Amino acid sequence: MKTALRTLSLISALLLAGPALADQALALQNGCLGCHKPEGPLVGPDFKQIAARYRDNPEAVEVLTAKVKSGSQPGEPLNWGQIMMPASPGNPDDIRTVIRWMLTH
Repeated sequence: MKTALRTLSLISALLLAGPALADQALALQNGCLGCHKPEGPLVGPDFKQIAARYRDNPEAVEVLTAKVKSGSQPGEPLNWGQIMMPASPGNPDDIRTVIRWMLTH
């Protein structure tokens, strides 16, 4: 019985972690983790800070997708720190998936 419960618990944990790990892999594949990480600053703000800022914005996914696609533009005020964010060549659907995952932090 203990073995069955442990097995069921492990399977449940893997099923729940699967999408999060896939989204993290997508973030890595698209270069997001080169400047951002889930917690703590790197070059850019961490996911937790971004999620907190956009928590109450129903347009957050689309606003952030547009920002990631365009990057920081010369002359515009920077939202975070002193470094401009480069435009992402990533697929918009992949970017939306990463942003939805990031907003869960």
